[in-house]
Amino acid sequence: MVIDDNHHGKRDHARPFHKPGRVMLAEALNARLARRGIHYGWVMVALTFLVSLSSAGAMGILGALLLPLQRETGWETATISGALALRLLLFGLMAPFAAAILARYGLARTIAAALALVVLGCLLSMGMTQAWQLWLFWGVMTGLGTGMTALVLGATVANRWFVQRRGLVLGMLTAANATGQLAFLPLAAWLATNQGWRVAMAPGLTVCAVAAVLALLLMRDRPSDLGLTAYGEAPGTAPVPAAAAGNPIRNALGALGGASREPIFWILFASFAICGISTAGIIQTHFIPLCVDFGMAEVEAASVLAMMGAFDFVGTIASGWLSDRYDSRKLLFWYYGLRGLSLLFLPMSTFSLYGLSIFAVFYGLDWIATVPPTVKLAGQAFGRERAPMVFGWIFTGHQLGAAAAALGAGLSRDAFATYLPAFYIAGAACLVAALLVLGARPRPAVKPAAA
Repeated sequence: MVIDDNHHGKRDHARPFHKPGRVMLAEALNARLARRGIHYGWVMVALTFLVSLSSAGAMGILGALLLPLQRETGWETATISGALALRLLLFGLMAPFAAAILARYGLARTIAAALALVVLGCLLSMGMTQAWQLWLFWGVMTGLGTGMTALVLGATVANRWFVQRRGLVLGMLTAANATGQLAFLPLAAWLATNQGWRVAMAPGLTVCAVAAVLALLLMRDRPSDLGLTAYGEAPGTAPVPAAAAGNPIRNALGALGGASREPIFWILFASFAICGISTAGIIQTHFIPLCVDFGMAEVEAASVLAMMGAFDFVGTIASGWLSDRYDSRKLLFWYYGLRGLSLLFLPMSTFSLYGLSIFAVFYGLDWIATVPPTVKLAGQAFGRERAPMVFGWIFTGHQLGAAAAALGAGLSRDAFATYLPAFYIAGAACLVAALLVLGARPRPAVKPAAA
């Protein structure tokens, strides 16, 4: 079979003849796309986009249900915030182990198991009557499930399937994760107000189920599984990687041990922790209650968040495009600096729909644009195969920051009757991160001694 350019090069190693039905389906689709000059990597991008969008959506809508749940149960803000903080913490702690599990057990099986855990946790939560059940279903189960399909999945697909356009792909998949956390919010808020918080979870769970089925049918682990090279990689230039072996936990901890000796790892870890403080921890979890405190209706506040998601989609894809062309450290300097200024501006927005719309545009473009350049720096420092697992540990820093901010903002609301101190702290921390990332230089390779 002749392919028209080097983006679609075939490997010439032998493949097994008898294959399961889902493998044959993927190969049939690959053959049809190849005749049209389309690399199967773009199918992987579409599938990963849907998985990330659905799992992030199922996690993100829980923030919109905080007030309806509080009204029904009478639980304190800190109690519900604590469960949501646990979800964010486990979401991050799973990331490095998720990278190892993806490498050991494959994309399709890991994704299906993760989404099944998310759906089960949300379904069980519909009958909860005590706070410990909230912590178990919304905290533990959804945190573990969404953690296995978080940004590490996108980084894994981008690194394995793309040599060219990798930054753009990372931007697209990151945008799916961030936008999914916000896109379902207006519908969820409307359903929670008119039909109850249980019904509000139904759309996100339905999309999760569809994504799990499609992943099982069409996901493949590496280009070599279909006899391909990565997009933009010339045939024969890279060996076919062996499947990961050994204990995934030991592999993940080994990756941490190696990465932790490099200063760039700790710079990226700390800056990404501040990223988590200023996004998932503050905005995603507490933005709607903050707006309600200042007299805005819940559905309107959720619509502002959805607007952020729309602009985030544009901003993150643009960030991926920029990271293919410009110094990632300089990009991160501007992203963190502008985000910090926007958070410091928020209390001055008057919390009118007009003022918040300006904030939504400015902040939304920068919501999670930090991911593509951060992943690129990790790839440059730790290599193509190790980068997803190392990025998993960096992403753990993101979620540690998010969890601390989610809990801290809830405590601030209970103790001082306002969220504003937490927002000021997050803005100031972003300005610190802007300076910190300028030092994220990989250690130069050691030249061999002259003979």
